[in-house]
Amino acid sequence: MASTIQVRVDDDLKTKSDALFKDLGTDTTTAIRMFLTQALAVNGFPFEIKRITANPYKSLAEHEMLDKLEKSREHAAQGLHKDAAEVSHDIRAEYGL
Repeated sequence: MASTIQVRVDDDLKTKSDALFKDLGTDTTTAIRMFLTQALAVNGFPFEIKRITANPYKSLAEHEMLDKLEKSREHAAQGLHKDAAEVSHDIRAEYGL
């Protein structure tokens, strides 16, 4: 016996999802079945779930990069710097690595 799942989604989300899955050679219903099958196979979400945070590695304009480099030089001249191991530890703690 087959069960029915009804989900309400924004019209724009449905339209874009339908187009994406059609382009991938399937349909939204099959994609949802694939999601559920993979969730059972991995015993959880079949992809990583994260909170969205600002990307510290976003592209910078050249003048922004030069400004940051100049500020770094000024800090170094003033003795305001951290050991690489400390920076690495801080990054791992902040981003859960």
